Amino acid sequence: MSRNTTYNQPHSAFKLNGVFYNNSELSTLADQYLKIGAGFQNSLGRFIHQWMDSNSDISLQTSGSTGPPKTVLMSKHAMVNSAIATGDYFKLKPGDSALSCLLYEFIAAKMMFVRAYVLGLELDVVEPNSNPLEALTKSYDFCAMVPLQLENSIQHLHQIKTLIVGGATLSNTLRIKLKNSPANCYETFGMTETVSHIAVKKISNSSSFFEVLPSVSIQVDSRNCLSIEAPNLVSTPIQTNDIVKLISKTSFEWIGRYDTIINSGGIKISPEQLEQQLDGFIESRFFITSQKDDTLGEVVVMVIERSSPYDTLNFEAIAPLKRPKHVYYIDQFKETLSGKIKRQETFNQIKPASPPY
Repeated sequence: MSRNTTYNQPHSAFKLNGVFYNNSELSTLADQYLKIGAGFQNSLGRFIHQWMDSNSDISLQTSGSTGPPKTVLMSKHAMVNSAIATGDYFKLKPGDSALSCLLYEFIAAKMMFVRAYVLGLELDVVEPNSNPLEALTKSYDFCAMVPLQLENSIQHLHQIKTLIVGGATLSNTLRIKLKNSPANCYETFGMTETVSHIAVKKISNSSSFFEVLPSVSIQVDSRNCLSIEAPNLVSTPIQTNDIVKLISKTSFEWIGRYDTIINSGGIKISPEQLEQQLDGFIESRFFITSQKDDTLGEVVVMVIERSSPYDTLNFEAIAPLKRPKHVYYIDQFKETLSGKIKRQETFNQIKPASPPY
């Protein structure tokens, strides 16, 4: 598709819930959503008005998973270019059907609308919930979900041709369940600042490597953290705190977050890698973090979402220094609206008292 595509008019094949709308009709629909629509329609109505106003930029809200939520200003042309890159990669064509089942407060849902508007997709918008396919009989060419939705939709994935999932890390257990999925499922890597995803990884493949989208280049800094250059999306390079291993000029393996690294007795431990190792051994949701220690500086601890302690937990498969020294239990994790666990906020609710495990 031409890079001269703009956001001024919808594609002639664009449909929203089965109906074509021009800009004037979309504005009227947005007004209706704001006046008498459900909560998710209110959010969509606000975004439609933002998308069609005279400003060349739009305010986007970050999820707040690695720090306080913040507002970033993004070019509408960048969002158009992101939509085109996604369309090119997944070979989406005018008239293809798409399902929007995410919260319109965040970039992932907004980009579903933009992709439909720009690429000419027929977009159905449903109320976001944890099992979006349960009440639907229609099949779709393209859809985006968060891991919880995907987990609950496995038996319905024959209704989706291509599905992208992001917003939180996928568990190994879920990856295994998706090995023989009838849908083409892709894990995404990106952030609000890169206008949704800039790299994808096919879940059914054994490869653990992300492939970047067209016109994106990558490198690492001295910390082995990913640097992203995407001139069609952002004017300056983005330096992340995501530790990666470069596989090629266009692919990388994600290791974990630099700002969550645990330094225990001089050994650097990635909580995310440790969680992957322990995934499947513990039924309840959990995460790895650290607490201060007089001898080692920091020690590994585990937080489990469970009202009562397990009788036993076996960490023998983990190297001794990496084994959780304390296990804490909490009834419910704190989460962002997009489903990411607020690790520090959750841990702050716990009074470390070294409970036995």
